[in-house]
This record gives sequence, structure tokens and C-alpha cells, in this order.
Amino acid sequence: MATTPTYTLNDGTSIPAIGFGTYPLRGEDGTASMVRALEAGYRLLDTAVNYENETEVGEAVRRSGLPREEVLVASKIPGRHHAYDDAIASVRSSLERLGLERTDLHLIHWPNPSQDRYVEAWRALVQLQKDGLVRSIGVSNFTEEHLTRIIDDTGVVPAVNQVELHPRFPQEHMRAVHERLGIRTEAWSPMGKRRAPLDEDAVTSAARAHGVSPGQVILRWHVQLGSLPIPKSADPQRQSQNLDVFGFELTDDEVAAISGLAEDDGRLFGGDPDTHEEM
Repeated sequence: MATTPTYTLNDGTSIPAIGFGTYPLRGEDGTASMVRALEAGYRLLDTAVNYENETEVGEAVRRSGLPREEVLVASKIPGRHHAYDDAIASVRSSLERLGLERTDLHLIHWPNPSQDRYVEAWRALVQLQKDGLVRSIGVSNFTEEHLTRIIDDTGVVPAVNQVELHPRFPQEHMRAVHERLGIRTEAWSPMGKRRAPLDEDAVTSAARAHGVSPGQVILRWHVQLGSLPIPKSADPQRQSQNLDVFGFELTDDEVAAISGLAEDDGRLFGGDPDTHEEM
């Protein structure tokens, strides 16, 4: 089993270069899928209050038999918990469900700007990190404006921003913003789900050239962009395949061709952070 390379975050901690997405894995089958992912070599499990599977994630970590410090668990504060006290309580409740003393990464799930309380939620995460209940803190689906506001308010730069990022929506602007601020880009729906460009020539020709699957090409594209993808699969073979992307390298032309699949608004469901609300 190959070891996954890691990135050093802006707070000095390290994080695997690929994580495992746990939505919508639930119940005994969900736990078993997560255990298999850990056995395959994943060391970062990504969950959220709104996934309703934190209990299963905690159980999978225990059942894997791996030392706690080897498995990173990430969760997220939902929109309904953005008020400062609610955000503190939200993280504590997550820890109870997970059965853990701390999370390794905690994010604000969406900014929900019409509620306009994400700055409070960020202040809460800053405090929770000081209190040792959270190792690293970050955000999800934040725009440059949202990031600027929380950084100006607290002086604390998020360690990661998890955004929708895939070949149809490569987020060139946000990746540049993250690079400038020292934030690690994390990608949800890294393949593009139902719109995954697995049959596009840019992907299939690279797959043939390197003797790998189209899915591996897309995940390798993420790695070479500096994006940390969080693929999800319940299939053991696919889980292993998705992690096995460090033994080949795409050419600059191949990376550019895949990035060239971008569409004007290639979002999967119109999840624009300026308007989308997720409570």
C-alpha cells in the first residue's frame, strides 16, 4: 500500500494530498465502506453535520484499528449554527457524535451571506482551535470577498477552503486567491459527478498515454494543480484506484487540455456561494 504524500498547511500541520468523501455513506454499510477506505490507505475522512453520518465516521476510525493520530477527521458547521454560541455548541456536538476529543479540521460549510453570520462562526472556530478542540480550521465555498472579511476581522487565515472544483469548473480565480493567501484548495465533487468528463478526448488520451483510468487522470490533474481532491466511492477497487495517482505525471499540455474543458459556469447545481443557502 503506497503512502499518500502530504501538504503542510499554513498552521504548520500536515494533511494528506487526497481525502475520502463520506457523503452520503450512512448506517452499517456506510461504516464498512469507510473502514475499507482506511484499509486502502486513506487517512483523511471528510464529513459534516449535514451529512448525518458523523457517528459512522467515528465508528470507522475506531474499527479500523489505526492509531487515532494517523487518521484525520474533518467536519463542518452548518448554516443554522453560525451564531457564535451555536457554532461552539455545533463543534462540541460533532465531537460527541464522532466520539473524539478533537477534530483535525473543522470548516464552515457555506457562508450563507444573506444570514450574514459567518464571521461569528469563524470567530468561534478561532477560539475552538485555541481551546484545543479543533486542530486546523478552514472554510468551504467561500469567495474572495468572504475570505477577506473573516481574515480582516480575526487576523486568522483559513488553512483550507473546500470548493467545487472539477474539469468543467476549474476555479482558476479562487485557486490564485488561495495561492496568494497561503490557503490550501480542497475540492468537493472532484470528478464532476454526473458531468464527469470521463469520455472527453483530453482525459481518455492521457489515460491511454499513462496506462491509467480516466478517473485517475482527473485526480492526478487535481494533484498537479495543487488541489486536494476528496473523491467518494463505496467500491473497494475504485477506492484503491482513486488513491493510486502518485506514480505518474501528466504533461503540461495534458493538464492544460483538461483545464480547457472548463465551461462558463460549469457548476453542478448552481451552488453560487453568494446566493446559495444551506442551513
